[in-house]
Amino acid sequence: MELENKLKVYYVTAIFSVVFAVVGFSYNAWRLEVTEDNSNIRSASFEVLTVLAELEQIIYAAHYDKDIKEGSPRKGWVKIGLIVDLGSLISSSSEEQAQKLKAAWQKNWEIMAHDIDATNILVSEIDAVRNEIKLTLNELE
Repeated sequence: MELENKLKVYYVTAIFSVVFAVVGFSYNAWRLEVTEDNSNIRSASFEVLTVLAELEQIIYAAHYDKDIKEGSPRKGWVKIGLIVDLGSLISSSSEEQAQKLKAAWQKNWEIMAHDIDATNILVSEIDAVRNEIKLTLNELE
């Protein structure tokens, strides 16, 4: 009888240990995945924030400085493309705001150098993307 009880305790302990190990491993794998996703979102976010500042500088150079080299719309198109591409890695709402920025750019890039309203619209859209990225970063686990 005593041997039978010891075996039962042994089996229960062994089963509990295996279950505990599987649960621990599963949690660790999940946590690593979430951490990696968050790291990718942060990296993409910081890159987009940098590119947004560069795009804003292009707009200001074109409008206020009338500098066709620093305010080149071609540079702006490259920045817009990168913002849209990386926006999809951040969140769906960031991607949506990046698409709105792209639409505003498509509509206003030709007139931004001499139209203050076009410049203000573009800067406003840049700010909307920035705000959405900040919200996403604040929601990370």
